[in-house]
Amino acid sequence: MIDYRLRTRIVAGEGAIERLGALARELGVQRALIVSDPGVVEAGLYGTGIQSLRAAGLEFCGFHGLCENPTTEHVDNGLEVARDFSPDLIVGLGGGSSMDCAKGINFLYSCGGKIADYWGVGKATQPMLPLIAIPTTAGTGSETQSFALISDAKTHVKMACGDPKAAAAVAILDPLLTLTQPPRVTALTGIDALTHALETYVTNKRNAVSECFSREAWTLLSRGFPRVIEDPTDLAGRTQMQLGAAFAGMAIEASMLGAAHALANPLTAFLGVAHGQAVGLMMPFVVRFNRDVVEHRYRELAHLLPGISYEDRRSGSEIIADRFTDWLQLAGLCTRLGQLENWNDSPQIENQISAMADMASKQWTGAFNPRTATVDDYSHMYRSAV
Repeated sequence: MIDYRLRTRIVAGEGAIERLGALARELGVQRALIVSDPGVVEAGLYGTGIQSLRAAGLEFCGFHGLCENPTTEHVDNGLEVARDFSPDLIVGLGGGSSMDCAKGINFLYSCGGKIADYWGVGKATQPMLPLIAIPTTAGTGSETQSFALISDAKTHVKMACGDPKAAAAVAILDPLLTLTQPPRVTALTGIDALTHALETYVTNKRNAVSECFSREAWTLLSRGFPRVIEDPTDLAGRTQMQLGAAFAGMAIEASMLGAAHALANPLTAFLGVAHGQAVGLMMPFVVRFNRDVVEHRYRELAHLLPGISYEDRRSGSEIIADRFTDWLQLAGLCTRLGQLENWNDSPQIENQISAMADMASKQWTGAFNPRTATVDDYSHMYRSAV
């Protein structure tokens, strides 16, 4: 059975952010809280957004007290700003962190309580404010998802809070906004988007709807990623990446994710590894772990990759695992755990791997992996990646 609803209006194209004010007006609102991280403000993108709101005659207030991997503390601080300003619209302008934090603020402002109350699916108790999501990166796909990923400020446990009410009313995809990304951000977010397209295509929750989004996302991202790495000004490549990331986000809504994301979160929690680096590094090892179960699906995606023909005698899993390694190297990212700056090859490394494997086994995404992974399996994948 398939039960899937397209919840978010997508407005895409060069200069689309200039329509922010008009789109907000269509929602019948007057006061917008704009959630943007300091980097977005510094790059001038926040200023572009408020110009459109001002031109439409809307009042606005900015909240910028967040950073990568937003925590409950960031959300609580944003909630105080929202209560003082009393918005009737929330705008998430930035990367996945800004959009997730905006959703987190919306949960608490609209429904009360604390973020942990909404950990899971369908726990919003009241209608929520309309949200306009404007990604300035091409990675998380948060603009087309109903989930907010918020970390507990004390335990660092990442909570996935999902509800149809939290989905953006409108997603504005303007590739011009991604031109200001530093090269490393382009690399990290792009790799993240590629893992989304790949994992959603093979999960045990996949269906005909998610497959459409996963396949198109994979096609766009696998072509756009090398282009934007080699030439950051390539606007056509930027457009491919932004659309691909959004489609991958739509696939996540229907299909969820897998073991690579389960393995990535402990690397971030224990070692502070950026999410895109962590999930991209572990992806080839997960592909090889899954191959006996979904090799035929990997082969389908392998044949969509540029430069791969049906005459290639390698297995689909090997083609994809090798291509991920190539992408990481092209972007100047690590391909082995031992290359990470915070990796410590001390005698205590086995204890650290065991602790990370235990955390990985408890991550919600692992439940959707096509092959069931145990704590020992996660340990083995970490060790293989050293």
